[in-house]
Amino acid sequence: MSTLAVVSRSFAALCFLAAALAQAQSYPVKPVRLVVPFPPGGATDLVARTLAQKVTESWKQQVVVENRAGAGGNIGADAVAKSAPDGYSLLLNIQGQSISASLYRKLPFDAIKDFTPIVQLTSSYLVLVGHPRLPGSVKEIIAMAKAQPGKLNFGSTGLGAPPHLTAELFNSVAGTRIVHIPYKGDAPLTPALLTDEVQLAFLPLSAALQHVRSGKLRALGVTGPKRGAALPEVPTLVESGMREFDIAGWIGIFGPGNLPRDIVAQVRGEFIKAIRLPDVMEKWPGWGYEPVGGTPEEFGAKYRSDIDVFAKIIRDAKVPLVE
Repeated sequence: MSTLAVVSRSFAALCFLAAALAQAQSYPVKPVRLVVPFPPGGATDLVARTLAQKVTESWKQQVVVENRAGAGGNIGADAVAKSAPDGYSLLLNIQGQSISASLYRKLPFDAIKDFTPIVQLTSSYLVLVGHPRLPGSVKEIIAMAKAQPGKLNFGSTGLGAPPHLTAELFNSVAGTRIVHIPYKGDAPLTPALLTDEVQLAFLPLSAALQHVRSGKLRALGVTGPKRGAALPEVPTLVESGMREFDIAGWIGIFGPGNLPRDIVAQVRGEFIKAIRLPDVMEKWPGWGYEPVGGTPEEFGAKYRSDIDVFAKIIRDAKVPLVE
């Protein structure tokens, strides 16, 4: 290669690097779209709008929440996966994204290659609740289920939703045959539990807390590595001998695949500041979340681990795949 060619290529590379650096330093220069793959008004949407407002105030540039619901969150996720990797389309999603990778027979995106994990915003746990007439411990529930196979049932918020798959994991670990009954969301499931139409369910803290405190439902255990701050008296399922339940839900921020590292760092930094603001910190307990933060690498590792965990649950429980 001639000296002129080497110089030309080096100059071109420097120009590209300078342009990329300039873009990162000036980012954002226009509104940023934050896609929420669920309808307005839910818990995830509330978190998104709260944080979007805080980041808007810090950046002095609008962060616009765009609700793109449907197909279990896949429509919104696909919109971001197919966006330019320039930082102007971000995705705020939940643990369900790691479930979709195995639950759907065919996805319009690659669940790993088409996304850049940026930051885990929150951690949350599910509460195993039962009707008050049931025994008061996980070990007693397991003994009852084994003595009367097929008599107890689990309600869930829908086929393939985290409460369903967590219940299937419970059956697998405990060696029980508790029957799954799907409902269409929390709204019909909670009354079914209160009236003993179904006996057991894994509920988000936000759906379970008031009924547990009123005595209308009994909290038997929580998922995750530690007891929840809102229910410190309730043991983890790990404490009850079910070490496979060292899992927790999350909300996180993703970008399209191949998002530049400098932009990843800027987005991560702003959202970590937002989740730790005093007026936001005071909201987390009531919403049933704990703020996390952490690095993109840590979030990416958790995301990939959850994909593997839920793939095994779906496979072992023979959960029907969604077409």
